[in-house]
Amino acid sequence: MIQIDGSTHSGSGTLLRYAVTLATLVGEPLHMTHIRAKRPKPGLRPQHVEALRACCELSGGRLQGDEVGSDTIYYFPGSRLNGGEFNWDIGTAGSTTMLALTVIPLALYARSSCRFTLQGGLFQDFAPSALHLQKVLLPLINRMGADIETEILCPGYVPKGHGRLSVSVNSLRHPLAPLKLLKQGNISRVRAISLASHLGEERVSERMAARCQSLIEKRGYPVEMQVLQDATAIQKGAVMLLWVETETGCLLGADRSGKRGRSSESIAEFVVKTLMEDLQTGAATDRFLADQLILFAALAEGQTEYLIPRITEHIRSNLWLVEKILGARTELEENHLQINGIGLNPNSI
Repeated sequence: MIQIDGSTHSGSGTLLRYAVTLATLVGEPLHMTHIRAKRPKPGLRPQHVEALRACCELSGGRLQGDEVGSDTIYYFPGSRLNGGEFNWDIGTAGSTTMLALTVIPLALYARSSCRFTLQGGLFQDFAPSALHLQKVLLPLINRMGADIETEILCPGYVPKGHGRLSVSVNSLRHPLAPLKLLKQGNISRVRAISLASHLGEERVSERMAARCQSLIEKRGYPVEMQVLQDATAIQKGAVMLLWVETETGCLLGADRSGKRGRSSESIAEFVVKTLMEDLQTGAATDRFLADQLILFAALAEGQTEYLIPRITEHIRSNLWLVEKILGARTELEENHLQINGIGLNPNSI
């Protein structure tokens, strides 16, 4: 049985989600304690409970301790990853993107294709947005040989949630290929999405777009700006994503959600500042990709290498997990990260 102390490194929900995913892939039971011990509200939150149950449903496994507030779980994955259509509702504004990142690796190794409809929050602080997932992370994973598509069916914001995200994943036929991102290169394309729900009179989308465009064009880059107005969300909300593609094939992005008291202009300023900080380090990935790619690289066949903007606790946590559970070999020297994947064969699960 895999034993994980959830207070290790970041002490966050990411440890739980990835540990359950990896335990499912290797077919070993998991006992995890001190879950989210370093968070203001330790223990399982609704989004973590739903992620656990989703893994259980996909593999036909068993769970103990899957209750909100629980700091200990026992998870016994089943022996077969089944494809098909699945619907999971977090019930709050908890992150659907983090739920998606929990189940996507399992769907890649399922016996048939999967389609997930996830309900909850799509845009909030302290979690990757559905836009960053769609436009930045998944194109890189697809470059490794995956076939994953997402569609935002309805935006969902804090505090009510009720957003809906569709995720379609075709099963792998061969192990994932490694990824090489060793030179940032010159920026070849700059794009942005400015989205607001029920905020047409306040011109939030237009104001975010105008401020972002002004700041980026001062740096000499034209921006392909998409300004979107939404009336399907159950509450007011806003989000902006800014991302770049370089001549060497790197993708780097930054996003920011709206919040009461947070001006449209400050959202755009934050997004530009965040992305520029990462670009100025010479990194080939942004600060979010740096840790999100680790699990996929560890499953791939061969050595993945990329340059990160900085070392974070999420990076340390994810490297520790793939070494402990998968036996992947990793090396981090300054901003150069190497991951020797195990080459997990989809036909072996």
